[in-house]
Amino acid sequence: MAIILKAQEEIEKMRISGIALRKVHDTLAPNVVAGASTMDLEEIAVAKIAQLGGTAAFKGYHGYPFALCTSINDEVVHGMPNKKRILKDGDVLSIDCGVVIDGFYSDAAVTYAIGKPEPKIQKLLDVTKASLEAAIEQCQVGGRLFDISAAVQEMCEAEGFGVVREFVGHGIGRSMHEDPQVPNFGPRGKGLRLKAGMVLAIEPMINAGAPEVKVLADGWTAVTVDKSYSAHFEHTVAITKDGPLVLTR
Repeated sequence: MAIILKAQEEIEKMRISGIALRKVHDTLAPNVVAGASTMDLEEIAVAKIAQLGGTAAFKGYHGYPFALCTSINDEVVHGMPNKKRILKDGDVLSIDCGVVIDGFYSDAAVTYAIGKPEPKIQKLLDVTKASLEAAIEQCQVGGRLFDISAAVQEMCEAEGFGVVREFVGHGIGRSMHEDPQVPNFGPRGKGLRLKAGMVLAIEPMINAGAPEVKVLADGWTAVTVDKSYSAHFEHTVAITKDGPLVLTR
């Protein structure tokens, strides 16, 4: 495993990338409404990334054709924008996006409820988002990688939700995916030691039901096996001597 520690000036560049990505998400948010298609959101994101002088990190990555991943309801990750996929009340939509600016990547995801979701689904979103914050708090120099993982697993499983095993967070920098992998499950106090200069994309992917997922025939879209809804929140986080620095805040 080759973990690339970032110098302060590199983290500053990643922060610029992260702020741009946050602006993309902020531009998308008011457009995540019933009646919008996921392709409408894709077009908004593409225009905003261009305006910010960035490049869409996902487009062309292993052949992926879009700037966004738009995953609805039982789609966990890697759902593809489609003009025929129209959002409706009661849906949940996770939007995952990455941006490259000046050679540095940022990666962040948000899950939205359309209209008024069922209480259990709103709880899924709230707990998943809270588990990300709990994981970020574990990004301390001298801590262990699986402290981050355990923070997600403990919080989500305590509420009866399923923690996805097949997809994990990751290191990030001049590449979209770097070492180490960052699972959302694992034993506290284990795993490699966290060092200043590590930058991690931490991304709980949590199901309302069982943790099992499968990939559809398109080769990308991952769905829950039991058809339960799924939520996905992600931030890019630098570990510094002064504690975690969320670059995509």
